[in-house]
Amino acid sequence: MKSRTDWVDYAKAIGIILVVYGHVARGLYNAGIDMPVGLYKLTDSIVYSFHMPLFFFLSGLFFYSSFSKRGGKQLVFSKIDTVFYPYVVWSVLQGCMEAFLSDYTNGNVSYSEVFALLWMPRAQFWFLYALFFAFIVAAAIYSIVSKRLSVLVFLIAGSLYLSPANLFDLQVYSLLSQNLVFFFFGVIFTMYANVKYLSTVPSLLVMSVAFIAGQWLFHGYLSLKYTDTGIGTLLLAFTSIIFVISLSMYLAKKSYDFLAFIGSSSMTIYLMHILAGSGVRVILSKLFGIASFSIHLLSGCLIGVLGPIVVLIIINRVKVPYIFSAPVSDFLVISYNKAFHRASG
Repeated sequence: MKSRTDWVDYAKAIGIILVVYGHVARGLYNAGIDMPVGLYKLTDSIVYSFHMPLFFFLSGLFFYSSFSKRGGKQLVFSKIDTVFYPYVVWSVLQGCMEAFLSDYTNGNVSYSEVFALLWMPRAQFWFLYALFFAFIVAAAIYSIVSKRLSVLVFLIAGSLYLSPANLFDLQVYSLLSQNLVFFFFGVIFTMYANVKYLSTVPSLLVMSVAFIAGQWLFHGYLSLKYTDTGIGTLLLAFTSIIFVISLSMYLAKKSYDFLAFIGSSSMTIYLMHILAGSGVRVILSKLFGIASFSIHLLSGCLIGVLGPIVVLIIINRVKVPYIFSAPVSDFLVISYNKAFHRASG
């Protein structure tokens, strides 16, 4: 591998491809496109059992090293620029387009729902909302406790996962209680895991068997779904994440550069893929009258992944600023300092 963390881009690529597939397939199902419903529901539950936990895990991998270098305050400020800013901008952009085009799409989105984003995230943007607060919580915790208590923090996060999600009537609590455990899994994985053992072919074979057996046991033998939250979904997500790690390390050794590029572009794809995938579905069905599930699924996934990458390349060449991040924290600090000096003067 070019570096010991090259595999992370491959893991992001696997994750974002699954995200695009999941949303495209759900869009087709909600649009009433004829499809093998049983297979769709099984695949949907398998994908949703681990693809978003995977992204929280990957986000937690580099948290502590960044926290150690920057400190909690600067780390949170950086996430305002790179997580919260795109959350707000793209929530409004996509939401307004969905509200405007609601007669042609599956959704019935109102502008009031769009602008309730500060307390009620919607669509795929819930992840960025929850991730931002996960960084705040983690920064607050490690500003108080030692790195040596990371396992305890992870176990407490696990207990929150197993507690009722509606314990408090706050959406942010529900999102954090269901996902912090995977974020802190990433934190302790970096601290304690010996990744070289996961990069071998025997490890990949073992984890492949564990992944298949776990998914079969959960969905087949026990007839459960990813929404049946409990110790089963927690263990299944951990097993699936470790399988993806092992697979990603194997792929990184082979140097599939375009797959790595997809992974490095995962934020752009995440922000744009709904617009791209939904646009393809509307064009194929409304303009060309195509009702084939396979054509819709393949076209939606391809455009959902490749379309945002093309837009990203164009944006980088034209050098359009503030599309995916902006120095918002600098503005906030300057404004605060000016207000403080005026008040003290």
